[in-house]
Amino acid sequence: MTDDETAAKLQHLHTADLAKGAPLAPPIVMASMFNLPGDPETGVAAYGRMENPTWDALEQALSLLEDAPSLAFPSGMAAIAAVFMAGLKAGDRVILPSDGYYTPRLLADRFLAKFGVVFETRPTVAMAEGGFDGARMVFLESPSNPGLDVIDLVESCRAIRAAGAMSVVDNTTMTPFGQRPLDLGADVVVASDTKAPGGHSDVLMGHVASHDANFMADVRAWRTQGGAIPGPFEAWLLHRSLGTLELRFARMCDTAGVIAERLLAHPAVQAVRYPGLHDDPSHAIATAQMTRPGFVIGLTLADRARAEAFINDCKALSPTTSFGGTHSTAERRARWGDDVADGFVRLSVGTEPLEPLWAALDAALNAAQTG
Repeated sequence: MTDDETAAKLQHLHTADLAKGAPLAPPIVMASMFNLPGDPETGVAAYGRMENPTWDALEQALSLLEDAPSLAFPSGMAAIAAVFMAGLKAGDRVILPSDGYYTPRLLADRFLAKFGVVFETRPTVAMAEGGFDGARMVFLESPSNPGLDVIDLVESCRAIRAAGAMSVVDNTTMTPFGQRPLDLGADVVVASDTKAPGGHSDVLMGHVASHDANFMADVRAWRTQGGAIPGPFEAWLLHRSLGTLELRFARMCDTAGVIAERLLAHPAVQAVRYPGLHDDPSHAIATAQMTRPGFVIGLTLADRARAEAFINDCKALSPTTSFGGTHSTAERRARWGDDVADGFVRLSVGTEPLEPLWAALDAALNAAQTG
């Protein structure tokens, strides 16, 4: 299906077979126990750690978006941890991006290593060079967060599979409306739905998607037995937000494209990374495998002080450590130890009208430059 067809079908997915008088929105089932006389039966709710009807509605929507079976988790990191626990054992080797989101590396270093899992890190661009022999799992992030490097996922996933390893792609920055890694050959997709899918900065959620039925059964078993389950209210919030994801994502990407061009020409900005820019190193590959270039922009100012002044003084920015909301946000990523310049800013473009947003950004850049 095209993105338009998917978005249209999503609007009526839950309502297609409703009984007369049933609510259009799925109910929030706040239950830890279910009526269960006799022996347990497949498809009948038994206990709140195992299943919940609100999860079912959400996962049906996520599965439509991914065009693959999907399981919901209470955060993006819970989804990633489930993939690690379901897919790795003592002695396995996993390759992680050194320039991607840093928390998976912390998880591997502090916990996976204790269980005998060997891990190594490489820059995202080096993943495209191959060399996956002996690996059990290769974790990819394209575009990388925060540097926005893009690699050829078709070729990379082909090489990973040829080496006998499993490819896992974190698609958080793009959402299914910007990129479909499973269609490009990935074995597994993970995402933090806290970002654009949730979109309103009021819910932590994540998901795992894959066509591999055996692997997804293990992921489900880990969720059930490990207890990393989403709350019914959080699942309902995400389901509600998915209905406007395509609209929000389109506007955010359209606005980001214009702002990236203007940032490139601004005298206070030393460098801009955005896959939609024609002279960006990632543009050609991004155009081939992404339907939109995303809403995240990387810009570099002269130093830490100017970056902090820009973020803190801009009336249209919220200084946060996340992205993807309806409001534009920015963060100086070097404060978390990312291998970027001190003046590097990750800018997440929201759904504000373009010109008022740009006026505020331009004013803050001018003030930071003269200050």
